[in-house]
Amino acid sequence: VALTYTEPVVFFEYMYDIAVEARRRGIGRVMISNGYVNRRPLDELCGVLDGIKVDLKAFRDEFYRRLCHGRLRPVLDALRRIRQRDVWLELVILIIPTHNDDESEIAAMSRWVVQELGPDVPMHFTRYHPTYRLTNLPPTSVRTMERLRRVALDQGVRYVYLGNVRGHEAEDTYCHSCGHRLIARDGFYVRSNRIRSGRCPRCRTEIPGIWS
Repeated sequence: VALTYTEPVVFFEYMYDIAVEARRRGIGRVMISNGYVNRRPLDELCGVLDGIKVDLKAFRDEFYRRLCHGRLRPVLDALRRIRQRDVWLELVILIIPTHNDDESEIAAMSRWVVQELGPDVPMHFTRYHPTYRLTNLPPTSVRTMERLRRVALDQGVRYVYLGNVRGHEAEDTYCHSCGHRLIARDGFYVRSNRIRSGRCPRCRTEIPGIWS
């Protein structure tokens, strides 16, 4: 059960009850959130969820204040707290031209992730397309996406993906030790999964994640 849209924290009690009932029935539970949540309700959610995906909008407080009418610090605090609670965590960053596509910002964000959350927390860079209330910019170029992925990898993040770039090799999961392709994807579809008992079948390196 994926608890999402638009921001599930606003219906916290309903979400919590769903997660409790799903756990009772042996169903996995994940939340997709912007991470803007106080410590007490976050702790309660971490107690009933298997995984949380947080949309990290940018790595500058100015971006959060101007575009999101929020602040960066509470989100970073929530990310640290999720990791402390040992809940599986993944990050999604929507790359918007001229707003958060600077290499130095992505490098700083990636270093923070490695130092504060660990190198195994996946980062998904998603390609922006003009829509809704932000339509005055062109789609993010694939070349920019590829460049920023390389920046994150160079900073020590082991699992960096590209989203909204269907058919790209960076949709797939690779062993961080030997480079063997483990999971092949096409958009929302998994074409193959070679992970065996949570390990790479070639070099036997343990692959972090939640595997059935």
